[in-house]
Amino acid sequence: MTYNDRIFGILMIVLAVAYGWGTTQFNEPFGGAEAVGPETFPRLLAVVLGLSSLYMVVRPDPDHAWPWSRTGIELIVAVVVLILYAMLLQPLGFIISTTLAVGTLCWRMGSRPVKAYATGAISGVVVFLLFNFALDLSLPLGLLSFLEVS
Repeated sequence: MTYNDRIFGILMIVLAVAYGWGTTQFNEPFGGAEAVGPETFPRLLAVVLGLSSLYMVVRPDPDHAWPWSRTGIELIVAVVVLILYAMLLQPLGFIISTTLAVGTLCWRMGSRPVKAYATGAISGVVVFLLFNFALDLSLPLGLLSFLEVS
């Protein structure tokens, strides 16, 4: 049976729609609407997730066994981390929440905790700088808002 992939695909389509809808809730940036705004990247992710999930529904994998071993648990942990990441992005800020999310996922994939969270911190800072200065798209600083330059 290929119902497992189809059920998972449908759940991921629902997640993609909810995630895409969430991008419509972003405040309009200072100075008015832009062609590339803070919602652009999340919308692209929602589209990719939706299309990938639709493919999973239409063309499920013939090997229908679900990985309810360690792999299944790791998948659940990853989903929980990503949900928490989305919830904490605004209050904690991009750099801190990215450090925690990327660090936790790297650690769960086998990296040593210090290296995992260092990777998360470097990723968070580099992507923050890239978005804020190269792409001129502001990401939330959250708890680090005292670093904001006027």
